[in-house]
Amino acid sequence: MIRSMPILQVRDVNHSVAFYCDKLGFFSHGTWGDGPDFAIVQNGDVTIALDRAQADGPVPANHYWAAYIYVADADALCARYRSNGVEIVREPEDAFYGLRDFDVRDPDGHILAFGHDLDVGNPRPGLINLDNDSAG
Repeated sequence: MIRSMPILQVRDVNHSVAFYCDKLGFFSHGTWGDGPDFAIVQNGDVTIALDRAQADGPVPANHYWAAYIYVADADALCARYRSNGVEIVREPEDAFYGLRDFDVRDPDGHILAFGHDLDVGNPRPGLINLDNDSAG
């Protein structure tokens, strides 16, 4: 396997693209469809798809996190997002699982976590480089 791309349902693709690019620092690869109906945004190796919800009503919500994004410095990123007017749902804190992370909410209510490893010499699951490609 190479990488993954969470697909988040959104009410307004253009509005969501603007949020992810202007507020969170992503780059847009464009939009597709007449609505538009779909977009892909990327920041480094992190790719997120934004898919326009096809039914009226609330966008489906996750139990909590829609995506967890590993970063170099959670505190610095949180400060930058705060200055961009992003809603910080949970302030940076050291978690029991060995990461320092914080949460933000996007315009559709999806919560995204951003965190860095507290022990770089002993990476946590999700940060371990697997040298084999046995899964595909």
